[in-house]
Amino acid sequence: MQLSTFTRWRNFARKLHDNENGAEAGLERILLVAFIALPLLGLLIYFRDDISTKIKDLWSSVTGKSTDLTK
Repeated sequence: MQLSTFTRWRNFARKLHDNENGAEAGLERILLVAFIALPLLGLLIYFRDDISTKIKDLWSSVTGKSTDLTK
């Protein structure tokens, strides 16, 4: 009998959650995510004006008109 996709994903998630190898403590997992996410967030904040300008340019090239996305 073939398992449904949902059941396979649920079993995979359960095995992954029950796995105690590697980062065992919750704090270690939180720190690992923070070490990845915080520098990316910092880059997004630092380059927000450049990113906004690029998105405005791309949007106006797609729609043919320019709208202010910051309002």
